Amino acid sequence: MLDLLPSAFTDEAASRIDALAAAALTHELICYPKPGLVSLVDAGSHDDMDASTFHASIAALAGYFGAMASAGAAGADFAALNVIGRAAEARMLAATGGVNTHRGAVFSLGLAAAAAGASTQHRSAAAICRAVSDRWGPDIRAAGSLANGRTHGAAVRSRYGAPGAREEAAAGFPTVIGHALPAFRMARRAGAPLNDALVQALFTIVSVLEDNNLLYRGGQAALEHAQRLALDFLGSGGILARDGVARAISIHRAFVAERMSPGGAADLLAVTAFLASVEEAHPAA
Repeated sequence: MLDLLPSAFTDEAASRIDALAAAALTHELICYPKPGLVSLVDAGSHDDMDASTFHASIAALAGYFGAMASAGAAGADFAALNVIGRAAEARMLAATGGVNTHRGAVFSLGLAAAAAGASTQHRSAAAICRAVSDRWGPDIRAAGSLANGRTHGAAVRSRYGAPGAREEAAAGFPTVIGHALPAFRMARRAGAPLNDALVQALFTIVSVLEDNNLLYRGGQAALEHAQRLALDFLGSGGILARDGVARAISIHRAFVAERMSPGGAADLLAVTAFLASVEEAHPAA
């Protein structure tokens, strides 16, 4: 098996991390049912994007996550990582005609890839997430304070006082470590296929995350409604219940009817898929 994170970081290791991150984005896309989100089945609550838009975006990001991993291994600071990320974001927007498919994933999954490159001694998901916080947390927070409402996340933060992707990353992805990955692992141990385990993880994220996309589109009422639906789903057994898939599809349709889209949760699902695959590819000793 390829040494994913060797002490002497190699181009091969960077390529492997890049492939795992791209695969995580693909798994997030094809995962279904996802409430309100784009999949291969439908466009969810979106009129400006579909699965083909996401495929084009993922293709445009080829090499980005490997570059972030190499930069992380070289000890790059957040400013240097941000330059790489901005260039990748520009490629994404060019490929999608200006549609924001993966801006959040460029940020969050990019940082996870950088931390994977930097984490040469400890390869667990927890250690990788801790590396994001330890190495770049203060600068991530400082950059967020300068946003001044220029992004949806900053506007939501100003209006509702809700944390966003920057706060989640700066804290070492606590929603992923404390909620999504445990739900994913539980489902896998229970025999769920990858798709169903990701659905379980997504509903778990939606149930706890102050999702900026939900707040931006529908305010506090939409966020609370989405969280209640997710909690009810999980409380009834989630995807592992006999009617789990049918109930997830029903909730997806309810999200679409109300134009709700938990885009922040989707980004964290991609991080969850990536970290799970890193651990599977190179389990800690």
